[in-house]
Amino acid sequence: MTSKNLLVELFVEELPPKALKKLGEAFASTLADSLKAQGLAGASAAVTSFASPRRLAVHVADVASAAADKAVSQKLMPVSVGLTADGQATPALLKKLAAVGADASAVSSLKRQMDGKAEALFFDSMVKGATLAEGLQKAVDEAIAKLPIPKVMKYQLADGWTSVDFVRPAHGLVALHGADVVNVSTLGLKSGRSTQGHRFEAAKPVVELRDADHYASQLLDEGSVIASFADRRADIVRQLDAAAAKQGLKPIDDEALLDEVTALVERPNVLLCQFEKEFLDVPQECLILTMKANQKYFPLLNAKGKLTHQFLVVSNIRPADASRVIEGNERVVRPRLSDAKFFFDQDRKKTLESRVGGLAKVVYHNKLGSQGERVERVRAIARGIGQQLGGEALAAQADQAARLAKADLLTDMVGEFPELQGIMGAYYAKHDGLSDDIAFALEDHYKPRFAGDELPRNAVGIAVALADKLETLAGLFGIGQIPTGDKDPFALRRHALGLIRMLIERELNLPLAELVSQAFKAFPATHGQAQAELAFFLRERLVGYLREAGYSAQEVEAVVEARPALWAEFPKRLAAVRAFKALPESESLAAANKRVGNILKKSDAPVSDTVSAALLKEPAEQALHEALQAVAPKAEAAFARGDYTGSLQALAALKAPVDAFFDKVMVNAEDPALRANRLGLLAQLHAAMNKVADLSRLAS
Repeated sequence: MTSKNLLVELFVEELPPKALKKLGEAFASTLADSLKAQGLAGASAAVTSFASPRRLAVHVADVASAAADKAVSQKLMPVSVGLTADGQATPALLKKLAAVGADASAVSSLKRQMDGKAEALFFDSMVKGATLAEGLQKAVDEAIAKLPIPKVMKYQLADGWTSVDFVRPAHGLVALHGADVVNVSTLGLKSGRSTQGHRFEAAKPVVELRDADHYASQLLDEGSVIASFADRRADIVRQLDAAAAKQGLKPIDDEALLDEVTALVERPNVLLCQFEKEFLDVPQECLILTMKANQKYFPLLNAKGKLTHQFLVVSNIRPADASRVIEGNERVVRPRLSDAKFFFDQDRKKTLESRVGGLAKVVYHNKLGSQGERVERVRAIARGIGQQLGGEALAAQADQAARLAKADLLTDMVGEFPELQGIMGAYYAKHDGLSDDIAFALEDHYKPRFAGDELPRNAVGIAVALADKLETLAGLFGIGQIPTGDKDPFALRRHALGLIRMLIERELNLPLAELVSQAFKAFPATHGQAQAELAFFLRERLVGYLREAGYSAQEVEAVVEARPALWAEFPKRLAAVRAFKALPESESLAAANKRVGNILKKSDAPVSDTVSAALLKEPAEQALHEALQAVAPKAEAAFARGDYTGSLQALAALKAPVDAFFDKVMVNAEDPALRANRLGLLAQLHAAMNKVADLSRLAS
């Protein structure tokens, strides 16, 4: 049994660029995993993926020509079914043995073994390991079947009768074990060693591969193709940076565009182009988007991040004179930029205010009405938030911004490029003479749009952004559109995270319960009242947000269970809990707190937190009462001024009296008055200890 490196390539027509990276990774990993599962490759065998516009390939190191034979123990059936009372094989057992390739002579060698509560018969045998041809055929079939194809197409094979479903028509299959061809087939193709290079620049139209290890080098030298997706991408980045640096500029940073362009070329060649400077009068976001989305160009920015009239093209050919390629790309981009300029000029002929009425004709959701109705709900919520954050002046600004926030949806520019919603609203607001506060709010009310995105820049934007997200959450929860599992078609988790980030990172003095209540009040009385469901959903997102911020599950649970009204307090409370955990007294106090909570829960009668000094009989309970009288005011004062760390650290003085109390005092005394008094003392202790966080959650 020999081991050699294996190369498999599927040569196809141009693959969908946005899917190529995933297709290449899936093809390689599925095929390699299948070989490993069959014992043809080691678990740690090196796997290299290749993907270009016209090929998917994988190189697997140290693949055996045949897998080792494997001992297998097969469960046949319960003993009671397979053997008669005198130990003879039943017809059922003989039939089962025949199915696994054995006969009656094997009965005596069958093993008896407990299987759950019953004894079963097991047949031990040696299964011959798969040959590479057999195993690779299975692996190729699995790799084809499991490809994450975005859209399947049906095409006919060369015989004119047979049809195949695949992502694109396939024209070649290579399977090399070292220098030897492995006979496999798929999609009507039989394996060989021939592949094709670049459509226009290959030194040879057909590349005859010598062996598995020379695949990438031969394709590069003879086929003018960089087969590795990662290598091709790195080459594009290098060329983009070098070309931009010559002009003192920087290419726009866009990972998705880089992946897509990498999937469009086999041998990249970056060229510098330009357009007329007059187009720079159009907002740069419009020009950048049209160049990226429609033409796959890389706009160039100056040191201040402003768009210039130059851009970079990633060509798939390398002519000696590239002027024709450059001229062609400059000619193609011009109409796109002209369209953007036309849309911008036309949109500015109407004010945003004049467009608001038209929102009544735009459906938002069939159960939630029009965009016009939605705007009115957002306005009501934004006014309330503005009033709380900045009084009547901010409420009026928030109301105005909320009224205009969706007006740009009716502009030609946003109709062509929905990604520019909000951004264009800000430009048009400034053109209409509105203040920067309002203009920024129109752009920022969608923020944060994704994890790590910046928050709104000013208080008006915060108010409208909060209102917009609250209206969305309350509206969709009210009609039962609650995210389940991995399904979240309306991105409500993203809206919830944005809401949480604004409350915490901007330290807003806004109680969450009031915000949720305000949001539902903006809807008609017939709207579903799902405040509890929404509050629970937000709590789950909060826990995830805090865990990602680096706090432990124990720390987060302790603070969340304290249920602060203001979520802006969470960072300070968590920092206080972390500092408290570092104290030598913390573990004992947390355990005592948990014990106190359990005692209070088990009390048959309601517990009052009043304590009569006259009923404190034991020295230990007297000492605890005195300590609590001294410590509680200090902790309360620190808590009142927002010094949560100081509040918790003041509790450290209670360790010794609390320990002594539980050692010396019987809480559930027979005398009802003594029992009630001691429970009252514990209630006071529990209240004092759990203002900042539920310390019982820190108990190990």
